Amino acid sequence: MKNKIPEIKLNCPGDIESVVRQALFLLAKGESSHDLDHTLRVLHNAETLLDAHPEADADVVRLSALLHDIARPEEDADCGKCCHAELSAVYAETILRDAGVPENITLQTVNAVRRHRFRRGEAPDTPEAKILYDADKLDSLGAVGLGRAFLFAGHCNARLHNTVSEALAAPPYSREDTAYREYLVKLRFVPEKMFTVEGKRIAVERLQFMKEFFLELDAETN
Repeated sequence: MKNKIPEIKLNCPGDIESVVRQALFLLAKGESSHDLDHTLRVLHNAETLLDAHPEADADVVRLSALLHDIARPEEDADCGKCCHAELSAVYAETILRDAGVPENITLQTVNAVRRHRFRRGEAPDTPEAKILYDADKLDSLGAVGLGRAFLFAGHCNARLHNTVSEALAAPPYSREDTAYREYLVKLRFVPEKMFTVEGKRIAVERLQFMKEFFLELDAETN
């Protein structure tokens, strides 16, 4: 896993190697749809969105992308009872302070991490938090989003596909919690909830791909 970690280029002081090591340790406990690969893709998406938002603090965006899901394994373990965004923010604050990252960078990063899960928390309220939110949501759409949805469905031992009525009536973490259910109840609404212009543009393109895929899957299975 170490070979897959890119150099995190930051301007702020602090033991960044320690931050990366601790993030790796916590992410290693997660299931495959919210693992290190996901975190690296979110980091890449964030870099893309940073190009269109020079007003954002790049250090905060990069650190928050690295740390945003470090408590996700605990949420998956208890089937969604705890909120990984809130818990990740708590862990991130400790990690960053122990690493000697400046207080203003630490607090802005913690804020972005805590707000990246808008549907169960507070809305992103800074340029950095909005970039993290959009970067994370972009990884739930398109071909990557489909792959992740099926990975998570497999983790729940869900069916390959089901009908609209079966999917919409299903509880989370159940046999009917399919990739199609994820698309119907959440993913198809993602573009309208994006905060950055560039993030929304990419999201609309990726959602169209998913829509066409599920039409084909529905035709083949039903």
